Amino acid sequence: MTHLTKLLALLQVPQLGAQRIGRLLSEVDFGEFCQYDKTALKQMGWNERQIQRWFNPEHKWIDQALQWAEQDQQRILTLFDEDYPFLLKQISTAPPVLFVRGNVESLSLPQIAIVGSRDYSHYGEHWAGHFSAELVKHQLAVTSGLAIGIDGFCHQRAANENGITIAVLGSGLDQVYPARHKKLAEQIVATSGALVSEFFPSQPPIAENFPRRNRIISGLSLGTLVIEATVNSGSLITARYALEQGREVFALPNAVQNPYSEGCHKLIKEGALLVENIDDILEAIAWQRQSVHIQPSLFDTKPKQAVRSTPKFAKNLPELTACQQQLFEQISFEP
Repeated sequence: MTHLTKLLALLQVPQLGAQRIGRLLSEVDFGEFCQYDKTALKQMGWNERQIQRWFNPEHKWIDQALQWAEQDQQRILTLFDEDYPFLLKQISTAPPVLFVRGNVESLSLPQIAIVGSRDYSHYGEHWAGHFSAELVKHQLAVTSGLAIGIDGFCHQRAANENGITIAVLGSGLDQVYPARHKKLAEQIVATSGALVSEFFPSQPPIAENFPRRNRIISGLSLGTLVIEATVNSGSLITARYALEQGREVFALPNAVQNPYSEGCHKLIKEGALLVENIDDILEAIAWQRQSVHIQPSLFDTKPKQAVRSTPKFAKNLPELTACQQQLFEQISFEP
């Protein structure tokens, strides 16, 4: 069995998770690990259920995934691949496997995540569109979660502006959710963007997987911009992940009587950067100073220069400031 096949089997082992798999891959030669017997696995702390699943995986999932990857514009990326997104690889919970439909190279382009609530005001719609268009203008990809609301609106605006946009799904790529965004998903692929998921292609949407995918949205990005959100919005989970990953968090101020302002104002009070215009974002990620040499070719048919330059951004990502650390500690995963 190939490394890819064995990784697809490893994904099925219960109670393992991306962080433990990542630690395993960093500490042990994967080829040697694949030769471990039950005794060796027990010594590593695996229980009987985990061992049984490792030696007896659901081959139908593996076979379906491999067949899926044979289709045009579909690819399975692993942590062993050189074109696995550099920024995403830096987080402690980097997915060991990514299923990608569309332009794989787009995942390594400098990008900003834009997230927000399902329901939003005219104010939120205006500024979501404004920042999406401005990011495209300054040759940054727009990343979000394809959800109803701000997410979908920003994907659509970026695509309409002939920009590159990346959608991270909480389901398999053959189970696009929400269904109303299937046409949008196809448009994203058609405009040199990508659909991304850590889940097997035929895996249906499950509620618990959507907060989990948020770490990928922030992990791919240099920073996360929250447009509008209530205090219970899942957008704040994405902001928390961004802080944990050492990335920038931006929040849009709003009228105090607007119920969708509460989440953003909470973030600003606790250390997020208040944004009034695109320059606030560009300055925070040092885009104007560090990326002039890659801007002309960023969105053309040869984006490899941008891919090579991405690690420079990661090296300059700041550690958590005192304010950011306070914000990280304040935000809860629970409503």
